[in-house]
Amino acid sequence: MIKTIIVAKAMNNAIGKDNDLPWKLPNDMRHFKQITTGHVVIMGRKNYESIPTKFRPLPNRTNIVLTRQSNFEAPGCITYNSLEQALEYCKLFNQEEIFIIGGEDIYRQSLPIADKLIVTEVGFNFLDADRFFPEIDEAVWVESGRQFFLKDERNPYNHEFVTYIRK
Repeated sequence: MIKTIIVAKAMNNAIGKDNDLPWKLPNDMRHFKQITTGHVVIMGRKNYESIPTKFRPLPNRTNIVLTRQSNFEAPGCITYNSLEQALEYCKLFNQEEIFIIGGEDIYRQSLPIADKLIVTEVGFNFLDADRFFPEIDEAVWVESGRQFFLKDERNPYNHEFVTYIRK
């Protein structure tokens, strides 16, 4: 089972501000949906709560929410208290690839065990962000693909879709 982290991050590794994305980038949302649909997605509770109610659980995906709260309810989702428990459960699905979709704490926990990174690199520094993705260590990761997109009327920032594979 390939464990893939999927993340959108700014040039300064910003990924969030006040439990939301610091940008609106429809091209990235479409990319995320295309890649994760039909798969298991693992997310933290705060990330789950940041998803607009009408999109919870993320449709056409098995949603796993990690939380330390024993009484937390996420209708239509499976909850676990640890990443290890969630990954063990994922083995039951016999899927080739599962996706870890954040947030910051979940990314930090999963980076050492991930096999692949799918990163949207947003061409801007969001200086007021309060959540960040860890540095991608070039000694550990090798870039295997990159697509560049110029900003346009719907996507206000240049951005790139980059894939990294663990060396």
